[in-house]
Amino acid sequence: MMKHLTKRKLAFVIAAAMGIAGCGSDGKDGEDGAPGEPGPGPNPPTVETSEVTNVEMINHMIEDGQVTFEFQITNEDDLAIIGLEKASAELAAMTENGIARSRDDFEGVQVGGSASESTEGASLTLLENGNYEFIAPMPNVEAGTEGIVRLAVGGSDAIAKSRYIVVSKPENVHTTTTETCQSCHVDYAASHLKHPSYTAIDTEGETDLVAGCMTCHGNVARDDGGYARNTMQKIGHINHQEFEKDFTPTNCYTCHAEPVMNTSIAGNGCSDCHSTDMSESAALLSANSDFDAREFHAKSALIGLDERQTTREEHSTSLSAIYMNDLGNYCTDLTLFKGEEVLDIEALYTAGTLSYASTYLHGYNNKSIVGRESRSYEESYKGDGTKTFCHETLDLQTPQIMASSRVTFNLGTDASYDGVSFTSYSPVTELADLNNVTDYDRRHAVTTDSCTTCHNNETNYHKNGSYVEGGLDCVACHNNGQDRSAKNSAPGFGPMVHSMHWGLGNELSGAKQDEDGNNIANSADRLNAENCVSCHAEGIELDAIPNQYMLSKAYNGGVSGVMTSPIMANCFACHNDSSAQNHMEQNGGELNVPATADWHTESTAESCATCHDTGKSFGIDKFHKFER
Repeated sequence: MMKHLTKRKLAFVIAAAMGIAGCGSDGKDGEDGAPGEPGPGPNPPTVETSEVTNVEMINHMIEDGQVTFEFQITNEDDLAIIGLEKASAELAAMTENGIARSRDDFEGVQVGGSASESTEGASLTLLENGNYEFIAPMPNVEAGTEGIVRLAVGGSDAIAKSRYIVVSKPENVHTTTTETCQSCHVDYAASHLKHPSYTAIDTEGETDLVAGCMTCHGNVARDDGGYARNTMQKIGHINHQEFEKDFTPTNCYTCHAEPVMNTSIAGNGCSDCHSTDMSESAALLSANSDFDAREFHAKSALIGLDERQTTREEHSTSLSAIYMNDLGNYCTDLTLFKGEEVLDIEALYTAGTLSYASTYLHGYNNKSIVGRESRSYEESYKGDGTKTFCHETLDLQTPQIMASSRVTFNLGTDASYDGVSFTSYSPVTELADLNNVTDYDRRHAVTTDSCTTCHNNETNYHKNGSYVEGGLDCVACHNNGQDRSAKNSAPGFGPMVHSMHWGLGNELSGAKQDEDGNNIANSADRLNAENCVSCHAEGIELDAIPNQYMLSKAYNGGVSGVMTSPIMANCFACHNDSSAQNHMEQNGGELNVPATADWHTESTAESCATCHDTGKSFGIDKFHKFER
């Protein structure tokens, strides 16, 4: 049997027969009077081992009964590797039911295929130093077969296994993307979830998460001729149903960056959630072949997402600087806008459109809210649509004061949770001179979409706890001086968020319970806690954290009158064992020390940033992921 030689291999064989196969360039000519650059020599260096195996695809060909690959491999030092013994490849074929790759024991019509170097009829041949040809027999593949083609090489004791590579895939084969998946998972290959080592890259070295997964988890389940029991649609639609509080899988835009154009209720994905006997829906889809399923679900009465999104996009609120009225009370005016139009708060409240419209008066120091100045007020309407709130007394008498507001649209059965809330912060006013006004400012080290990436249903957590703008609205209640227990999770805003997702509060929150009523850790706990980039996409500067205590009865079983230094409060939310506590306290951190009357003006002694600031020898960036 004659073996077919490609032009590249044939040229190599001829060159070898002429005794010149090993010759390299003799170098480049130099300028007159100057030596030329030396060439690589007749025997470029090669290695037989690697800790990292890099693959550069040269060519691949889908033929009747086989797929042929030509590629070059180098090690971590960019040296060509010889002695490769292992390779494997898969082809998940595009069928009328979507992507599928059958198992060998499937009794129906099989599609796609897989092969390794040990498969009968396979060959793995060194063409020249570092260049190989791998012929992968796949009896069910034809020359015109389209599909996802995946390759991996190496895996012996000497040569490390390469990343899985998506060599090619059809256009528009999936409507989810690596970016949408990794907005939550950040870096699936570095996670502790199911088989992260199968995370694939494309031929340019960029992660191609969805196509890599679909090589096994295609559109067709195992019993119907696919490879895995969980299709990609089931993983997305069903396995994420209980992902997290205030997450809804029917907000399709979260995962589907591209339009979803299914036209049959019995089609891929739809039947995961909908029964196939929904003839009315099936007729609707069939009659509208160009509709986008994402928009269809967003408008669904089941979640009311479209109404909530529209309400949030169209409206905003503002608060005036605090002023004194004729009675000597401290007042602020609340305004509700639709675009630039001022709406009548009184009329909307009377009609039930609004379920809440109120303000809070705060003490303010060093760009931090340090407690409530007053909880009682008199309210009135000015007749121009605005609402006025006046506070007779101040409890804290801080040198600076300001106000926050909450306006809630009643869009659900529970106005505190199902509605859409808006929070505004007034400018900051000097108590000694109310005419001395500056802009409200607070360090907020999370990105705008930090919360809404996962909490995607446009509701508020509770009351004014809107997820938009990185939870900035939550600070009105969860701040340095409010001294809330938050289920004894952690004080303030940052520590509370850390704890509620990955620390003690994660176990205490009760947001999810099993059949026996026991609390279940939330879904964020299953993502890598060190993936801080999910929220802190712009990194963290410990030096920039205000050197200011926060009241911390949440760390003290609900007993008031104690305070904690800020960096320790944040770190202790997750790192709360005795050794971590001792380390923090030895370096100036303080946990639950008695609070003084002027606690918010005192400086702490913690020196955490000296060693742990970003870029330092033991910087937090060495142990936490702040880049994607």
